[in-house]
Amino acid sequence: MNRQLQPALTAFAVGLIGLGVLALIHGDFALVWQPVPVSLPGRSVLAYASGLLMFFGGIGLLFRASAAWSARLLFPYLFVWLLLKVPALVVAPKMEAVWLGFGEIAVLFAAGWVVFATLAEPSSAPILTLVSGQWGIRLATMLFGIALIPIGLSHIVYTSQTVALIPTWLPFRTALAYLTGAGQIICGVAVLLSIFPRIAAAVEAAMVSLFAILVWLPAILASPKARLPWTAFFITWFFASSAWVVSRGISSDLRTPDVATKK
Repeated sequence: MNRQLQPALTAFAVGLIGLGVLALIHGDFALVWQPVPVSLPGRSVLAYASGLLMFFGGIGLLFRASAAWSARLLFPYLFVWLLLKVPALVVAPKMEAVWLGFGEIAVLFAAGWVVFATLAEPSSAPILTLVSGQWGIRLATMLFGIALIPIGLSHIVYTSQTVALIPTWLPFRTALAYLTGAGQIICGVAVLLSIFPRIAAAVEAAMVSLFAILVWLPAILASPKARLPWTAFFITWFFASSAWVVSRGISSDLRTPDVATKK
């Protein structure tokens, strides 16, 4: 499993390292993706600490000796990152945009969960047994599938905003907005229902990778000193690699994780 996960894990680590470097350069969190209140005491200190954690946590994932420790460290960190999106869900539960934001970070957390469940050593503690091993991968995969649905739905609800991000040289941009949105929803449902889940997660990874290459890479080339394109690129890279991690982590006998655990 570790060997199978390794290429995706490397890409996942690069995304963390990139975001960590940006946090250390700007002394801030990842814009709208880490909505930490401006009024929070010691916010800058926390931003630098977050940057250091992502930077060294990502580096730790690249080496066998430190990968398990990094996985243990990043799992709760990504969970806290996910919790930052919960207040918006409580304040505006009918707004699709807040579910989009929650879904994006849920994908990152799901991948971190797969990494933790794969690399962390088994524990006798009941809660750790539930979130690690094959059961942990199964639960993380379900979260990943659920998260893709509001992300895809946002392409349909916010069609004009989605079209504005699609390069102008591409034809049928409105159709592409609907197509990619429907594709993400289908991928999410396929993962949830275990209908070729590895392929569905891989398709999601491919779609988001194209988004990073076609949208944010040109934006970086156009404004190399601007903060937003770099942040958006590494978030998108992190998202795509997260989908890849989930794809590689899904077991072939996903429907019966208890059997897989005994093998």
